[in-house]
Amino acid sequence: MKEKAVNYYKEGHSCSESIILAAIDNGLCDKNLLSVATAFSGGMSAGCLCGAVAGAQMVLGSNFGKGNSSGNQESARIKAKEFVEEFKRKRKTTCCRALSAGYDFHSPERKENCADLVKECAEILDGLVSKVC
Repeated sequence: MKEKAVNYYKEGHSCSESIILAAIDNGLCDKNLLSVATAFSGGMSAGCLCGAVAGAQMVLGSNFGKGNSSGNQESARIKAKEFVEEFKRKRKTTCCRALSAGYDFHSPERKENCADLVKECAEILDGLVSKVC
């Protein structure tokens, strides 16, 4: 899943969209979630929550949240917390602005940094959904 997500990102999709597209390809969420993911790109266009983190959380909710056979509110929140804890072990924060600090917005270095974030999020997500799916 991580290779697909990074490829989508490098093809021009946003960080959140890339996670969702890879999840769609792997049968982890409905294609209608892609349009929702667009609003979470670039820290919700305000530099807040990393879009790749947000995309992963959407997939976790889709798989473990209310209204599906394998989840409920408690299991979705447990998975969401596990995801954030694992991500923070590596990156210390989920804030897009902090994760991209020191990079010019349009620089190739920032794009590569974000590709790494997409890869890490897809890897963590894949591990969490494969435990049950």
